[in-house]
Parts: sequence; structure tokens; C-alpha cells
Amino acid sequence: MKYKIFVDGQFGTTGLKIHEMLKNRKELEILTISEDDKKDIEVKTKLLNEADLVFLCLPDVASKESVKLITNESTKVIDASTAHRTNEDWTYGIAELTPTQREKIKNSNRVCVPGCHASGFIMAMKPLIENEVVSPKDKIVCHSITGYSGGGKGLIDIYEDPKNEGKFLSQRPYALGLSHKHLPEMKHVLGLKHAPFFTPSVGNFEQGMLVMSYLVKSELLNKKITRNEIVDLYKEYYKGEQFVKIIEDDFEYLDDGFLDAMKCNNTNRIEISVYESEDYMLVISRLDNLGKGASGAAVQNMNIMLGLDEKLGLKL
Repeated sequence: MKYKIFVDGQFGTTGLKIHEMLKNRKELEILTISEDDKKDIEVKTKLLNEADLVFLCLPDVASKESVKLITNESTKVIDASTAHRTNEDWTYGIAELTPTQREKIKNSNRVCVPGCHASGFIMAMKPLIENEVVSPKDKIVCHSITGYSGGGKGLIDIYEDPKNEGKFLSQRPYALGLSHKHLPEMKHVLGLKHAPFFTPSVGNFEQGMLVMSYLVKSELLNKKITRNEIVDLYKEYYKGEQFVKIIEDDFEYLDDGFLDAMKCNNTNRIEISVYESEDYMLVISRLDNLGKGASGAAVQNMNIMLGLDEKLGLKL
């Protein structure tokens, strides 16, 4: 049996990446739409309802419009936009989130792909909150640096335009109104009373990211807990999860004391490392913003929803 797959938004960054990841999968039949027909509602509606599973790689408004066109109750949908991430009728697409999340994804017809920054933050904080190390009432500080591909085709074109050579050499903070679009899901999924104090930035590299969560021992940590105990907690929480790597030896992990944002590129792996001083603790999630932070997570969810081997088409 071949599953029919349609990527709505196949010409965008995420859509192109998903197409690339699926093109040699013999158990899948990829339905395509031409550039000329992509805005033809009749053509698109036919493909949306013919597919066994649809990826939505669209802006939020367009994503909601496409969902309305799907009348086939058997069609499964994976939405890569922010449109449905706090919608209780949709399943949040981090299979490793809780012991029951994978089963929820498997049995759902509507799954949303988490944001890349949100994935790093949520996967770092969820075990700490579940084990009452961090309280949902706490105000957590988080900073993230991502490759410029996280801004989609528009930002990629700007960074790679020869006219801009030498213009964007530094790390560039953005969303300085402190209201980034991933904040609602960060707060909602973790059940936080306050959204994190979150500052994202773009680096002068195409893909890869570091999500850094800062904890003040005297204020945020409900237990007197050491780095090694936190590492053991993570190892237990994510035990058996093939796409999650918990770093035990941070000295060996670092490169002369530095942490490269790009070492998980082209994988679906997320790495969590922990650092501490007398007063503070730092948790860093390293992942590919186009992998576990976007297209990789989407394909992982597809594999689960179709009852396939979860790691098919994905690199550890």
C-alpha cells in the first residue's frame, strides 16, 4: 500500500525540505501541484481531499483556509504554521513530550508542528516542571540563536543576496517588542503562569540553533539540586528516546569551551546540555531549526500517524 501525501505550500522553505526528505520513500506517493495551479482552489481542494496525509506549510491565515477545504474525514493533517499550536482540538507534535503524547499523535487526524525555538525551550523545561524542580509560576528567561533559514525564503534571500555580502556578520537580536510568535505555545504547552522572557536572535549561518534557558538557583529551583542530578533527571525522562541526546560530559561536548550551533544540522536530533555555577544553572538545547525544529519533526509525526517506523527518512 502507498500512502498519498500532499504538501500544501511545497514551494516554501519547509515544504521544499519535506519534499526532499520524502522523495525516495517507496511507501509514499507524493501528490504535487504546479506553480500555476497553487492558487487554484478547485485543484487544491481535490488534492487536499485525495491525500491520506497533508502537510500545511503556509502562513497562518492560509493554513486555516486550507483546513476548511478538507471534507474527507480520513485525511490526516500536519500543520507547520503557528495557526493551531494552542488549539485544544489539535495534538501538539512533540512525541517525546509525555509518556502518552506519541499515542495521542498516532490516533490524531490533526497535529501541529511546534516552533523551532519552542521545541528547544519546551523539551528543556518539561522534565523540570514535571519533577517539580521548576514551578509553572516562575518567570523563566530564555535566549535563542538560530540560522537565518528560520526566517523562511524572504530572510534567506536577504542573507544570501550578493549585494548584502558583509552586511550581516554579527548575531542580530529581533522581536524586541518581546512578543515573539512562539510565546503562546511555550506558555500553553508547559502550563506556565507567565510566558518566558524570551529573546531570539539570528546568526550569520543558514541552519542550526541553540536555545538557552537560564535558571537562578535561589529563586527558580524548588529543590536544592545539582547539575549531575538534573542530567540524571533528563536521562530518566527521555529514556529510550532515539532523537534526544542528554549530554553527560560537558567538557568533552564543548569545542575548547565553545558550543557550535550547527552540529545537529541535517538530523532530527536534539541535544540537551546543562551548566552551573554557585548561583545559576543554564540548560541549552541544540537542534537543527529545519530538522527537529521544523521539517524533521513534521516527518517524524507523519511516520507515527501512518503507523510507520518513526525514524524512517530521518537521521539521528
